[in-house]
Amino acid sequence: MKSSAFVYPWDVVGDPDAAARIADLGVQQVTLASAYHSTRALTPRHPQHRIVTARHSAVLYPVDEERWAGRALRPYEQAWVAGADPFGEAAEALAGAGLEVHAWVVLAHNSRLGDDHPGTSVRNVYGDRYPWAPCIGRPEVREYLVDLAVEAAVRPGVAGVELESCGWYGLAHLHAHDKIGGVGLGEEAQYLMSLCFCECCCAGYEGLGASPEELRAAVRGALEPVWAGGAPGALGADVAGVFAAWRDGMASGLQRDAVAAVRAAAPGSGFQVLLHAVPSRRAVGANVGVDPADVLAHADGVVLPCTGDAAVRTAVLPPFVPHRREGTVLAANFTVVAGMGGRPSSLVDDAAHAVELGADEIRLYHAGLASEGDVGEVRKALGRLG
Repeated sequence: MKSSAFVYPWDVVGDPDAAARIADLGVQQVTLASAYHSTRALTPRHPQHRIVTARHSAVLYPVDEERWAGRALRPYEQAWVAGADPFGEAAEALAGAGLEVHAWVVLAHNSRLGDDHPGTSVRNVYGDRYPWAPCIGRPEVREYLVDLAVEAAVRPGVAGVELESCGWYGLAHLHAHDKIGGVGLGEEAQYLMSLCFCECCCAGYEGLGASPEELRAAVRGALEPVWAGGAPGALGADVAGVFAAWRDGMASGLQRDAVAAVRAAAPGSGFQVLLHAVPSRRAVGANVGVDPADVLAHADGVVLPCTGDAAVRTAVLPPFVPHRREGTVLAANFTVVAGMGGRPSSLVDDAAHAVELGADEIRLYHAGLASEGDVGEVRKALGRLG
């Protein structure tokens, strides 16, 4: 079974042994970050550093100035990895170790974009903006994301791409010194707090025959019990239907446009385009909510979060199986960093269960972040899985 490990360019650049060490895990592929959000990352085996601080969302290759000239929304360049093209340098080293390289592209998750261009962000029912969450209901945001997907995906020597956050982002966000845990927000409240009321989304609701102010009142009313420690109220069917129609249409349109644009720019016919996803239209974040039949009608497959007990995998894999086409990939994604909630010691059993449910590939998060003990468990597991 084909397996791939997620890798950052800074795991490889400056470490002459990194590519061979990753290949020694037993993976056939790496999913290498080419456009990524801000992060602070551990590099436990790198000979030159232990912590990399990516201060803002950025691309890890030289941007095409002709593509972005004169545009307000454009990718940010990075300054925390040495060299003009860290992605290209890492990709070349990994390919030299016999690994197939796919790009890893984060789209609608960019805090600096929201800070520099506040009007592009999701705005919740109370008027608060989420600078980390570009609103995909805005035409200028969709245009930027599609062009970013093309540029970050179609890099020299790359055989495919995985698009993360190719849809709605919302309230949930790993944030420095986060202080929003005082009131427990379950799945429904998270969804309600992620609904966007920017001017473009409000115009979209009006286009569907709904009053934005009535929708706002309904959402605020549903959230009111939450602030007193209770469960959120239910939205009426008509209200819920408006949000579903607008948000599903925007997300599906972005996904179709991004996949088509990447495929049109890619060399040859074998370039693979996958989305990080879950089979729930309401889901927001890195793994975007999709309709399985819709997404598999245009993408080459999906990468699905499968870390945890059997119920986690049962919830995400079977809904896609009836809609797969020839060559469609259903990749089960496992966190193998124990300190981040991963289960490297149970990878064999978890992967076997995923295969029973329809998975034909696995993804391992993350080759650079894992401890030496975690890496050893992965190596043993992949040796047994074959």
